[in-house]
Amino acid sequence: MSTTNSAAAAWLTQEAFDRLKAELDHLSGPGRADIVQKIEAARQEGDLKENGGYHAAKEEQGKIEARIRQLTVLLRDAHVGESPADDGIVEPGMIVVARIAGDEETFLLGSREIAGDSDLDVFSEKSPLGSAILGHKEGETLSYVAPNGKDITVEILSAKPYAA
Repeated sequence: MSTTNSAAAAWLTQEAFDRLKAELDHLSGPGRADIVQKIEAARQEGDLKENGGYHAAKEEQGKIEARIRQLTVLLRDAHVGESPADDGIVEPGMIVVARIAGDEETFLLGSREIAGDSDLDVFSEKSPLGSAILGHKEGETLSYVAPNGKDITVEILSAKPYAA
């Protein structure tokens, strides 16, 4: 298990890293060029105060720039392809089966970017549940305080490395 001095780096599969890198390359190249053309075309239409196309394009530009920043940080700090050990200890990159407040749930602990288009639920290791179970082993029962103030009991049934 690798650690960093600051916030925990996201664990990504090679496939997820490649997919996100392609998205970043598109957004910071052709995506930026497209939005600049949309803004310029809308600007040519006249009065900017009442120009809905211009305002929509500027809003889209803001979203693209925010996603570029998010992807840049995620990919810069990511641990790629290093599957966690199959030792039953909960850590990022594991599929966890747990009984949470009496209900059995299966989810990936880590970045939602790993799961891609799958229906797999994902919890960040920084979330209240994620930070509570991090480092615990199969068979352990623990409790944590949820954001709503309730005490939640969690039994870890299994923890296996994620495989795309």
